[in-house]
Amino acid sequence: MLGDSLSAEYGLPRDTDWVSLLRQKLAQEHFDYSVANSSISGDTTSGGLARLTAVLTRLKPAVVIVELGVNDALRGVPLETTQTNLRGIVDASQAAHAKVLLIGMYVPPNYGADYTQKFHAMYEQIAKEKKVPMVPFLLAGIADKPSMFQSDQIHPTVQAQPLLLESVWPSLKPLLSTNASH
Repeated sequence: MLGDSLSAEYGLPRDTDWVSLLRQKLAQEHFDYSVANSSISGDTTSGGLARLTAVLTRLKPAVVIVELGVNDALRGVPLETTQTNLRGIVDASQAAHAKVLLIGMYVPPNYGADYTQKFHAMYEQIAKEKKVPMVPFLLAGIADKPSMFQSDQIHPTVQAQPLLLESVWPSLKPLLSTNASH
């Protein structure tokens, strides 16, 4: 798992985030995978790309879930840079023989409709170009529910975490092999 605060347990009790819930689900569904969460709060696509080689070398993952990009937008990083970094992350992961799942995101509407649309379309474009599956929106089903967010109205609550996993699981499950140990 290569992500930012949305996947790094930000503001949550230990082992209550969606990535920890994924570990439990894999065990319940008899998938023999371990889950390494290499997410860092505040991370950008350039940060993820910069540390990816070490992560791939150390962990040798069968699947890399990529949930990055929102912090780029919040910091005003040009879309082209974010896109280039995401492509680099997918390319490096595939070169390491890992399957990739890209998680799409939206940015707040205060960036304007055009930017918001282009930002989200970037994920779809990369997924199509690199032939990788994509979760359209990690926060689907909760984005319009303020009660599902911590007081900062950015980070999902403990109660929202199972819904985040539900957003990811249908796209992740087909990438998993039931007979391999990872």
